[in-house]
Amino acid sequence: MRLEKMPAEFVKALPILQKIRDFGYEAYFVGGSVRDVLLNRQIHDVDIATSAYPSEIKQIFEHTIDIGIEHGTVLVLAQDDEYEITTFRTEDVYVDYRRPAHVNFVRQLSEDLLRRDFTINAFALANDGEIIDLYDGLSDLDRQVLRAVGKPSERFTEDALRIMRGLRFSATLNFDLATDTFEAMKAQAYLLEKISIERIFIELDKLLIASHWQKGLKALLAIEASDYLPGLSNESALLKMLSLPEDFVFTNSIQAWGYLLYQLGYLDGKFLMKQWKVSRDFSTDVTNFLKAYHIRQTSQFTQESLYLLGKSSLILVEEMVAAQDFKTNFELISALDAQLQIRHKKDIAVSAGDIMTKFGIKPGPGIGKLYHTIELEIVRGNLINRPEAIFNYVKEKSNDGNND
Repeated sequence: MRLEKMPAEFVKALPILQKIRDFGYEAYFVGGSVRDVLLNRQIHDVDIATSAYPSEIKQIFEHTIDIGIEHGTVLVLAQDDEYEITTFRTEDVYVDYRRPAHVNFVRQLSEDLLRRDFTINAFALANDGEIIDLYDGLSDLDRQVLRAVGKPSERFTEDALRIMRGLRFSATLNFDLATDTFEAMKAQAYLLEKISIERIFIELDKLLIASHWQKGLKALLAIEASDYLPGLSNESALLKMLSLPEDFVFTNSIQAWGYLLYQLGYLDGKFLMKQWKVSRDFSTDVTNFLKAYHIRQTSQFTQESLYLLGKSSLILVEEMVAAQDFKTNFELISALDAQLQIRHKKDIAVSAGDIMTKFGIKPGPGIGKLYHTIELEIVRGNLINRPEAIFNYVKEKSNDGNND
């Protein structure tokens, strides 16, 4: 098969391929970018594979950076852009079910393509537009089937993260798993416990926000992978996720993980998010979504909930309400937002230091508690955010304390 028209991203990189070829080596576009061209999807990265060894690439190009030279990858800076160029390679025995103990540079493209995960990722594209397909990936593309290259059990034993990648591809591409690939994923799902949770999170996160996330989640449950993922062994809770409309797509990762944790019964997401080793900010955002969702189940949002949890959290929750065909109130969120006098503690008209100076209050937990009370009273609309109003409030509180 030959492409009738090269996409602009490849056309721009053609001089790189040609220069390598001018020195007598082979060079091809490879990987997901070739797959995405064939599926009329947007290209994100242009990867190049070559028969030239890293040292030879560094001789061909003037500006290079060693970003993974031990694995055969050199970054070439050219034409106001940068390209990862990797030498054809085979991989030795894998350690920890993730990384090869050693890579061997080879001159044959066929050996390099054999080490790739799925047939639809094992294409090579020549500079003349010719698609090199050694593992029947074009047929799998046509049938929308995800199939491991060679023996599936070997591919997943080499790198168990490929199990999660397969589930993610199923969700993003709307592909079905080939029978032998599915069976191997199920048989070796236990190997996921050997993989770093950070890498698994990346794949699961992409699955959850994909257009066909329900297909991916169903496949995850079918291969029983959830048993080996932190906090996700409750199959009935995960099945509740599938009660959402089939065409529903999560707005972002916060909404997806927040709703997932809600179905799992969490009131606070920080404990589980810590197990997944996500950033503190993401953990906080997910927890805020959870708190907002629980408020929405029993009452309505207030200025205080909007201020403490954030407008974005409330909107994400309201979107989930809409997805379940319940009555929504986006107008309330907008109205509460418009009524807020402050959006952050730093917006308070006077500082804690100003209050301490004016009233002779000594440092300690008392001033912190007082300032927080002032903050909430302003948010609730019970106190005007002006210096004189705040000082009068403190004076009244002091008088009340003295009377007590």
